[in-house]
Amino acid sequence: MTETLAPTPVLPPLQIGRHTIESPVVLAPMAGITNRAFRRLCRRYGAAGSAAGGASGATSLYVSEMITSRALVERTPLTMRLIEHDADEQPRSIQLYSVDPATTARAVHILASENRCDHIDLNFGCPVPKVTRRGGGAALPWKTELFRGIVSAAVREAAPYDIPVTVKMRKGIDDDHLTFLESGRIAEGEGAAAVALHARTAAQAYSGTATWEAIAQLKQTVTSIPVLGNGDIWSADDAVRMVRETGCDGVVVGRGCLGRPWLFTDLAAAFAGRPTRVQPTLREVTDTLRLHTVYLAEFFEDERKACRDIRKHIAWYLKGFRVGSHLRASLGLVDSLAALDDLIGTLELDQPWPGDAAEGQRGRAGSERHVVLPEGWLDSQALDDRLRAEVAQAELSVSGG
Repeated sequence: MTETLAPTPVLPPLQIGRHTIESPVVLAPMAGITNRAFRRLCRRYGAAGSAAGGASGATSLYVSEMITSRALVERTPLTMRLIEHDADEQPRSIQLYSVDPATTARAVHILASENRCDHIDLNFGCPVPKVTRRGGGAALPWKTELFRGIVSAAVREAAPYDIPVTVKMRKGIDDDHLTFLESGRIAEGEGAAAVALHARTAAQAYSGTATWEAIAQLKQTVTSIPVLGNGDIWSADDAVRMVRETGCDGVVVGRGCLGRPWLFTDLAAAFAGRPTRVQPTLREVTDTLRLHTVYLAEFFEDERKACRDIRKHIAWYLKGFRVGSHLRASLGLVDSLAALDDLIGTLELDQPWPGDAAEGQRGRAGSERHVVLPEGWLDSQALDDRLRAEVAQAELSVSGG
């Protein structure tokens, strides 16, 4: 009788402070996307993949959309909604954007002392012009002591509550102003529990190709905490290839899961060493689309608002399937669950997964651009009084939380 060998996992579980993440995968924070509704959907699929892989019940790490520390300190209603988690969501993960160590400390203290999360991720990767022009996001690590101060303040306030703090960043501002290796060393030295690198510069935004070699360089530089790789993971096979090419300890997945939350089933199975891959029919895709809308209605407590929000997801869900332009346009104007059901009912729902047509890049890539920065920002890596006053205003122009 031939003995069936158990599959060999690609990586061991990911350790983020006290949290053991069975499948070494992180859902990247995405503004307007990774709210409680979408995270719930991704967790459902991640759990299915982990069950298929024989995991012990823990799945991936699902991070909230970014909130600003200032808005949290001021307890704005939108921010307080964005930091909500499902009762069964563990660990509860929040991404925090900040430009000031003191405000960072107050925000982290609120999250920790009021038991609102189990993990905090610091955002130093946002390439949006309205953020970088004030010195925030991906521009901030250039000012090394400011970066150090924010990371240190977050770690210090979170430590008494045993809440790990991680750092997500980009390679740098542009190819002439790379910051990721020094930032990685600083984050490690200040007590961060892990660092994640989106292997593009702010100038690239989401264009071109991510430089996975930079992830390998960071892994060789930061040796005592996990290093996570991000960029151009469109499939589970891409994720496994990134790990093998860079030696990273886990992956961060963003645009690859847009309209495709079942990617977390694929990822959990792939990292467990199993060949399981989800290839849904159009009927199964629209069932997921509808469930996503129901979750959004619960999150917003408003069906019309949920239907407006799901509109941006529809093209991602339907990518590659035979759906006429008129019907796509009608779906993009849906304003109720009943209307959504009516339109779904007119589709050829027995279409099989369209293969390559549904794979690959999702979301807008754009093109490389000049990074808008405060005047004189690149003159020195130190922060003078004028720039300190300017960067203090950076959170005022950040939308969302």
